[in-house]
Amino acid sequence: MTHLNKKPRLEKNLTVNVNHIDDLPDDLVFSILRKLSSSASCPADFFNVLITCKRLNRLGLHPLVLSRAGTQTLAVTAEKWSDSAHRFLKLCVNAGNIDACYVLGMIRFYCLQNPVSGASLMARAAIKSHAPALYSLSVIQFNGSGGTKSDKNLRAGVALCARSAYLGHVDALRELGHCLQDGYGVPRDVAEGRRLLIQANARELAGSLRSYLSLKSGDETLTELNGLPVQEIRPVNRFLKDWFDSGRVVLAEGLRMCSHGGCGRPETRSHEFRRCSVCGKVNYCSRGCQALDWRVKHKMECAPLDLWVGAAAIGVGDEDVDAVEVENHAAR
Repeated sequence: MTHLNKKPRLEKNLTVNVNHIDDLPDDLVFSILRKLSSSASCPADFFNVLITCKRLNRLGLHPLVLSRAGTQTLAVTAEKWSDSAHRFLKLCVNAGNIDACYVLGMIRFYCLQNPVSGASLMARAAIKSHAPALYSLSVIQFNGSGGTKSDKNLRAGVALCARSAYLGHVDALRELGHCLQDGYGVPRDVAEGRRLLIQANARELAGSLRSYLSLKSGDETLTELNGLPVQEIRPVNRFLKDWFDSGRVVLAEGLRMCSHGGCGRPETRSHEFRRCSVCGKVNYCSRGCQALDWRVKHKMECAPLDLWVGAAAIGVGDEDVDAVEVENHAAR
């Protein structure tokens, strides 16, 4: 009899606690949901709260909340891509979320084969000084992606890249540095180009140190390559890479992926990316990707042993060899 009396009391208490959510003012619930959407570590953390009750679901999809959604909340995966995921990103775009404009723009441009809509969304983010969107548009301009070879616009690419570099984007700093060193789309300035490359390397080193400390503290999202910590690929680049690796979309014959493992960009027309002029086995969407892949992997795979022998003979440092190799490999 005692056991039977306890169960109704427990159910009554649970009912009262759930009903307390309905008693909270909208302003407080909005504040909590906005904080959650900006700090969630993955989309599931956010959606698991929304399915708790109808009120949280209704308020959680309000533009006031979606406009604050952070990069991890927007980090949908290629494996779980669906119409619902697409609708969620569109809701965030309509709410004015510039990160969502960039993410959906990249997905539409490269994965859904809608370059006009994709570039338009990235441009909306770029207007708001979104550094990754500015850099992505510069890569599109450099390659003439989504169009023909005659659609290349080197001056526009340099201008977009410079703006992104000014905002502190490391990939843009590296790309602009190589453009200045090579005189690619801009008057050649070797000294300024080297200064930007050193700045990019310093920021990359700072990020690697943070990654190393996170790795030692037990962060399982980081991996090691040759004993060195490697930062996780950015969510949108991971999406592109997984999308094409999964076989959901097969690239047309003759099209290639960027060989840098952290990029994920595919060609939109044949021979769009520059190929390694020495081994001819790898290709890159940008000088920045080429420099990164050379440092991490391609240095060990490429053929030019005579370059290293000559460099050792004249006492050239590793950083100088990297710069020479990138310049020599850049197929104009």
